[in-house]
Amino acid sequence: MLKPINIGFGNIVFANRIIGVFNPDSAPMKRIVADAKEQGKVIDATQGRRTRAVIITDNGEVVLASVSPETIAARVEE
Repeated sequence: MLKPINIGFGNIVFANRIIGVFNPDSAPMKRIVADAKEQGKVIDATQGRRTRAVIITDNGEVVLASVSPETIAARVEE
C-alpha cells in the first residue's frame, strides 16, 4: 500500500520507500549527503530552510527535509 507522508511544504514521500530517517548533524550523515550530491541522488525538499532530517529511500535517493525526524516518524505511524 502506498501511504503518502508529508515531509513539509507539500512535498510527499511514500512510507514504503523509506529505509530510514536520520539527523543530518552527524559526520556519517554529512558524508552520505555529500556522496549522494556527487552522484546526483539528492532531492532537496527544504524550500531553502535548514535541513532537519535526511531520508534514505530504498532506491538510494537521499531526501533532505526541513521537518524533524521525530515529526516524520509520527506521520509514518499515523
